[in-house]
Amino acid sequence: MDAITGKKMKSKASQSQGLLLFQLSLTQLFALGTLKIRELVPYTPLSVIPHSHPTILGAANIRGTTIPIVDMAAAVGYRPISDEELKDSYIIITDCQRMVIGFLVRSIDKIIECNWRDIEKPPSNLGKNAYLTGVTKIDGKLVQLLDVELLLSKVFPASPETTRAILTDVQREYLKPLNILLVDDSKVARKQLSDALESINIPYQVTADGKEALLIMEQAERENRAIDILVSDIEMPGLDGYELAFEVKNNPAIAPAYIILHTSLSSEISVSQAHQVGANEALTKFDAHELIEAMLRGAEKATAMTNV
Repeated sequence: MDAITGKKMKSKASQSQGLLLFQLSLTQLFALGTLKIRELVPYTPLSVIPHSHPTILGAANIRGTTIPIVDMAAAVGYRPISDEELKDSYIIITDCQRMVIGFLVRSIDKIIECNWRDIEKPPSNLGKNAYLTGVTKIDGKLVQLLDVELLLSKVFPASPETTRAILTDVQREYLKPLNILLVDDSKVARKQLSDALESINIPYQVTADGKEALLIMEQAERENRAIDILVSDIEMPGLDGYELAFEVKNNPAIAPAYIILHTSLSSEISVSQAHQVGANEALTKFDAHELIEAMLRGAEKATAMTNV
């Protein structure tokens, strides 16, 4: 633990996506992808934030930056971390959706390398409020991968201005004929994407799985209804967004698709890597206006190719 305490994570450009394992309860291991994590620090005294969400314990001053700290155990439905437990607890500093947030957890287990293709979908019987994007086994123990986007949406609800888009009639008709596929393993992100398109009456398909998305695209091409615009999350178990974009561009039959990768990682490196694997655009936070503008650029390119 001493080797990682208080030290910044390795450069996101030079490391593969690992898993940070930690505990919110005495028996269950949870995990976050390491690309979302800036730093791990022992518990530090907090200052009160008036009128904040009940799970926000206060704010910590970390290297001159004031960061809100969330009791992650309480936020996902476990017993809140008690005052007696604070001496053993840690704060996970995350950089997600253009917000730097600290999550207080009961203890840190370890950081491991991980083959994300081995992570499975969470059981469907967990219900819509389960904060999970996947499950896996490490050393024989079940590990649950947390849906940070869903958690943040509960604690820091998005402004309506970022979740609704406005289109002119001309723009709407420009998008309507196109085949659009949305891919995201996060329930809240899928709903945000779906709501953004439904609110402006744009048809689409949606899936939670990169492998399934690739199959959908290949099948659609065989049926002469090729996917024109692919909107995919970057961080996904199984086939992630980078790999999906690479596979699409490596298949001449489906390569013409306009690829928009989006990520909750607030990183220029993520955007750079997205372009390296063939994505046309990369968005670092959900904003309905930015998404629709990107789709309109895709529509313009699709129309230009049709007219060639």
